[in-house]
Amino acid sequence: MPSFLAPDGTRLAYHSCGVGDPVVVLPGGPMRHSGYLGDLGGLSAHRRLIMLDLRGTGASQKPADPATYRCDHLVGDVEALRVHLGLERIDLLGHSAGGSLAMLYAARHPGRVARLALITATPWALDMPATTEDRLAAARLRADEPWFAEAFPAFEKWLRHGGDFDPRFIPFFYGRWDEAVAAHAARDEDESNEEAAQRYGSEGAFDPPATRAALAALTAPVLVYAGELDGGPRPGLAHRTAEVFPHAEVAVQPGAGHYPWVDDPQWFTHRTARFFATDL
Repeated sequence: MPSFLAPDGTRLAYHSCGVGDPVVVLPGGPMRHSGYLGDLGGLSAHRRLIMLDLRGTGASQKPADPATYRCDHLVGDVEALRVHLGLERIDLLGHSAGGSLAMLYAARHPGRVARLALITATPWALDMPATTEDRLAAARLRADEPWFAEAFPAFEKWLRHGGDFDPRFIPFFYGRWDEAVAAHAARDEDESNEEAAQRYGSEGAFDPPATRAALAALTAPVLVYAGELDGGPRPGLAHRTAEVFPHAEVAVQPGAGHYPWVDDPQWFTHRTARFFATDL
């Protein structure tokens, strides 16, 4: 498996699949290794996907200093990957929590970003979290599902008061629920670094005013992508995120949740491939 050294000497791995010009892919979680991304619903038929295992996840080494799990510290890892690949500029895709890392990278290295795709990314880096009411409003869209009546009261209690995550909540994060989707969802337990996830957005990770100011000057095209049924971000939050960038477009995938390439691979692949094919 290909690997490279981060600035602090941590050895990081990445997975490569597909054909065509590369797209660097940052997984979410936060701090979940990249295996759950698969080939992004077939996007690998259009572009070569370079999927980074963030430090301490997947095949990447754990750092000597756990403080470096913080999102702003990971920007240096992405830049080291760009240098390792020998690319002047990169097409960058961040999913979910990886969207905040992608935004911080674009803010710090704007000249190194050719295109930026934020896939169902709650913009923590901009201090624009998905609220409890956002998530409940999206959940209510699933009221006709056979599992809704049992799951929703517990989901609402969890969102409002905290507690342990219940597996009954998982269908709220997808646009459909069948055996194939359930198999994808079952991967989560073994793919996340919980210590790293807790440190990812810890104090000091984000400086929203500075990030907003930097992204307001970004010249690269940006795609802000939302699922119609996703609670974080809901389409409205995606539109507000797009307003931060001077050259952004919004795509809302019908019937999709937080993993749109799982819900409808063809729709997702067509839309994202079209964005990455944009002439610069």
